[in-house]
Amino acid sequence: MDVQVPNCLLRNPAQFGGTVEGDMRRGQPITHNGHLVGLGPPGGQTSVVLLPKLVEAHCHLDKCHTQHRLGPVGGDLPHAIATQQADKANWTEADLHRRATQGLAEARRAGCHLIRSHVDWGDTATPPLAWSVLGALAQDHPGLQRAALTGVLQWADPAFASTVAKQLATDKGVLGAFVYDQPGLQDGLWVIFDMANRYGLPLDFHVDEGLGDMNGLEAIADTAIATGYGRPILCGHAVSLMDRGAMDLDRITDKLLAAEIHICALPTTNLYLQGRTDGTPDRRGLTRLRELHAAGVPILIGSDNVADAFCPTGAHDPMAALSLAILAAHLDPPLARWLPSITTHAAAALGQPPAYIDASPLDALSVYHVPDLADVIAGRALPINATKVLT
Repeated sequence: MDVQVPNCLLRNPAQFGGTVEGDMRRGQPITHNGHLVGLGPPGGQTSVVLLPKLVEAHCHLDKCHTQHRLGPVGGDLPHAIATQQADKANWTEADLHRRATQGLAEARRAGCHLIRSHVDWGDTATPPLAWSVLGALAQDHPGLQRAALTGVLQWADPAFASTVAKQLATDKGVLGAFVYDQPGLQDGLWVIFDMANRYGLPLDFHVDEGLGDMNGLEAIADTAIATGYGRPILCGHAVSLMDRGAMDLDRITDKLLAAEIHICALPTTNLYLQGRTDGTPDRRGLTRLRELHAAGVPILIGSDNVADAFCPTGAHDPMAALSLAILAAHLDPPLARWLPSITTHAAAALGQPPAYIDASPLDALSVYHVPDLADVIAGRALPINATKVLT
C-alpha cells in the first residue's frame, strides 16, 4: 500500500522521497521509531492519504447544539446575538457540560488534536460558569484552549482589565474581544495590547463581522505594530474586507504581514448571517481569502458556530469547513495548498508548533482510506490514527 502526502505539509519535501504527483508525493512508507521518515518508490495498486491531525481554530463550545430549543431563528448578527443571549437562562453546569462534550466528540471524530473555543465572558470581571466547565473539560482534553470573548470597550475599565487579564494569565487562557466599529474602539485596544504584553497573553479577535464600512482589522494591526506586540494574532471573520478597494486592501495587507496577523474565515456562520435581504442573498459573507493567501497572509478556516442561533447546521469539523470555503470562495485546485488553513498555519496561530508530517510522530498523523485528497476534503472517509495503519 502506498501513502500520499501533500508537499506543503512537509518540512523538507525534496528529502522525503517518493514520486511527485501534482501537489502530492506518493510512495511506500518508511517508518522508524514511531515516525514516518520518508517514502520509497511507489509499489502498490492502492494508496491512502496521510495528513497531520487537524486544528479547530475557532468555535463556540458554550453555544453549540442549542438550536433545537431556540424556536424559529434566522436573521442577521444582532438578531442571533439577542436570541442566543436569551438562551443563557438554560446554561446550567450540566447543560454546558453535555453540549460541550458533544462538540468535543465531533472534533475528535473529525481528527482534531487542537481546539480553541471562545467563551462568552459577560458584563463583569467574574469568570462565567462556561469558563469553569470548559476548564474542567480541558483536563481530559489537553488540546482545548479557552478564549475569553469580551467586549472591546470593557477593557477601557481599569478594574475589569486588571482582574480579567490576571485571571486569563492564571488559567493560561486567551484574551479575546469583539470588535465591531464601536465608538471608543481605540481606547479599548490600547489597554488590550498593554495587558497582553504585560501578562504574555495570546490575542484572538472577532473583528468586522459584517459587510460594510468597518475597519477594526486595520486598527488592530496599527495597535499591534505601535505596541511592539510581536506574537501571532488571530483575527476571525474580517468580512468587511470584501468591501475594500484594491488600494485599501494592499495597505491593510501590508500591515497584517507586519503585525503577524492570521485571518480566520468562518464560512458557515458568515454565509448564513451576512448579506441578508428579503430574498436570496446575492453577496458572499466571507473575507478575501484568495487575495490574502496570494499576499502571504496566513489564512485559517474554522467551524465557528454549530447548531445554534448563529448557524442552525454544521459540525465541529475543520475539513467540512474547508470544503465549504472551497465552494464559497473559489479556492481552486491544486487543493493541497489550502490544507495549512486547518493544520500548520492554524497550529501556529494558536501558539503551537506546526505539525509537519516529517517532524511528527505517527500518533499525531491521520490516515484516510481514499485514493485522492479531493475525497478527503469531500468527507468520504473518517480519519484513522496513523499508528493503527503504518505500524
